[in-house]
Amino acid sequence: MKAFQALSVVALALLWSGSAMAQDAVKVDPAHYKLVMENASVRVLRVSYAPGAKSIMHQHPDAIVIALSASKVRFTLPDKTAQDSDLALESAMYTPAGTHLPTNVGPGPVDAILIEFKTPAAGKAALPTSRPGMTLKMLAEGPRATAFRSTAAPTFAEPAGSKHDFDQVVIALGPSPLSLSIDGKPAKTTWARGDVQFIGRGVAHEAKNTGGKPGDMIIVVIK
Repeated sequence: MKAFQALSVVALALLWSGSAMAQDAVKVDPAHYKLVMENASVRVLRVSYAPGAKSIMHQHPDAIVIALSASKVRFTLPDKTAQDSDLALESAMYTPAGTHLPTNVGPGPVDAILIEFKTPAAGKAALPTSRPGMTLKMLAEGPRATAFRSTAAPTFAEPAGSKHDFDQVVIALGPSPLSLSIDGKPAKTTWARGDVQFIGRGVAHEAKNTGGKPGDMIIVVIK
């Protein structure tokens, strides 16, 4: 009897584990959620919905969403209630962990970057309120991170070996004059809208505006 009970517990645990994994948006709805990059700190997804497109119930941890297009999405919750959310073009929103079923109820496509936070709790790094050679406009703020619309002036430069005590996710809003080299790797100098780069805390990097004109991006700064 005890052996049967033990096997039952194992079986239930496996079923529960499979069910939990099945709620991962990338696994259950790859048509709308594509993995861009992943590391110990974050998972970054590209989210794309045609007008009228509908997902299935899935879950996300705490996250920040960056809207690359204006959109209106209806989120159906597990209790069958629904909430509509409007996101303006190039805005951001902090979203606590939860389970939902999104439907694009707007007239145009949904195009967004979703940054999921993987650490079990928020960090304690002090986040910047200003940066030399860069203007910052706060778009969204939450316990784990802040999203800024950032414009790098023609004079913006961070010398080789620069380090910060916070993580950064850099999202291009279009072609940019920014040159970014991370951890001694070749610099990224060609940017398309929605391109993503991650700069880890304590990782040496070099960044500078090489084009003689301002460059716009959204930077998510993580505690």
